[in-house]
Amino acid sequence: MNSLASEIKTVIRDIPDFPKPGIVFKDLTPILKDPELCKRITGAFCDSICKSSPDALVALDSRGFWFGLMLAAQLGIPMIPVRKEGKLPYQTISQSYELEYGQAKVEMHIDALKKGWKVILHDDLLATGGTAEAASRLITQQGASVASYAFMVELSFLGGRTKLTPFSEVITSLVIY
Repeated sequence: MNSLASEIKTVIRDIPDFPKPGIVFKDLTPILKDPELCKRITGAFCDSICKSSPDALVALDSRGFWFGLMLAAQLGIPMIPVRKEGKLPYQTISQSYELEYGQAKVEMHIDALKKGWKVILHDDLLATGGTAEAASRLITQQGASVASYAFMVELSFLGGRTKLTPFSEVITSLVIY
């Protein structure tokens, strides 16, 4: 494991039984208290993302916004938010996805992307892949394509990667459990 991944792992805090019994939640908020670590994380993502020459970065609600805006600004490209249903003020397109306890929807403004754009999809965590898959569908509905994915943490034992490879096989996860 590289030194950045090791450092990130030492900062991530495990919260047992959150949000429900039996789940060990990976709390990434302690990372935000360390500006130098945040700069190194942003740099590592940029090194990975630059290779695909993206036109935009799509960040997922809400923890994907933490690094999404920094990454997009560093790359000189727009950051497009994908939000939970009912959170965006303008006309939207939406996509449902399955949760273990039901269904949810994510939305994107109807004019967020241009046809032909290559997009990076970013979030803090890849678990089952449902939210990222739904966002990928929104991206393709607008005529754009997913050039690659960028996650801080991946819980590989949940198999989320398999839902994303039909859109792009380029998946960067800085830390894998």
